[in-house]
Amino acid sequence: MEEKELKKKIILDCDPGMDDSMAIVMAVKSPALQVMAITTVNGNYPVDVTSANAQKVLELLGRTDIPVARGMAEPMFRDIPKDPFTHGKDGQAENFLPNPVTPLCEKHAVDLIIDVIKANPGEVYIVSTAPMSNIAMALKKAPEIKGMIAGIYAISGMFGLNAYAFANATGDTPQSEWNVYVDPEAASIVYNSGIDLVALGLDVATHFDVNLTEKDIERLRLSDKKEAHFLYNAIHFVNGRGFEAYCTVIDCMAVAYAIDETIVETFEAHVGVETKDGLTLGNTVVDYRHHHVWSHLPLVKIGKKADYSKFLNMLMELVLG
Repeated sequence: MEEKELKKKIILDCDPGMDDSMAIVMAVKSPALQVMAITTVNGNYPVDVTSANAQKVLELLGRTDIPVARGMAEPMFRDIPKDPFTHGKDGQAENFLPNPVTPLCEKHAVDLIIDVIKANPGEVYIVSTAPMSNIAMALKKAPEIKGMIAGIYAISGMFGLNAYAFANATGDTPQSEWNVYVDPEAASIVYNSGIDLVALGLDVATHFDVNLTEKDIERLRLSDKKEAHFLYNAIHFVNGRGFEAYCTVIDCMAVAYAIDETIVETFEAHVGVETKDGLTLGNTVVDYRHHHVWSHLPLVKIGKKADYSKFLNMLMELVLG
């Protein structure tokens, strides 16, 4: 059997963003994954910026054979919220990569998702590191693809499993996660789709154990890899603003899980997405009760605990390799 046939096929739906940029690096460089397409969406920055940033990373890696398709410019029903966290003037921790010269895919991201799934039924996983607007619209436009998607691995939600989930909430309500908060209606559509969904929330993705050592950071500095210097600069960018290094690689957790599912321990629970305006907009509400559980809520796999040492070793090997 050829090596290519052993690779897990993925679509990476993202909104680069420095951590999405590093997720692209991990996915493209992993021998375990075959990146079929990168689709971009409004999220950390407007979609024109996120699209250009995805192209910049692929050009840095010399992988312009992977199509980048521009997607939804705004949430399905809402205005675009302002992100309280900044990824810098360029959206990439002020690495200021060269402007891309490779053209975007002629297809809209929603259509590219549909076409790739239909061409590879049952084989393609979607790695979602952004608001789920593109994915939800694809399911609305072509509901027949629901049974053709192998699964979705998403940086999505805040489930209250530890202190970090609360302390590092990234949405603009007190206990929400940014990707869900930006387009809660889209998240609700995907959560309720019946597709196997693994939600890697802030409980595992923003844990302070996701932190590189000074030795690791020095290895990045000394590397001749452009992607290593990107991460090195990003770490100094967030450190200079009072944040920990985990901010630079949050979205990498979904790619790492796609490569090796043993990195994160999960459990199943019924989850609802709050779509009403107010204090809890964008919350992912888990029914933890022993009795009277709302079983009509979708059953989702939730990230409970991660092997951070294994994750960081994988990250370093792929970035430096």
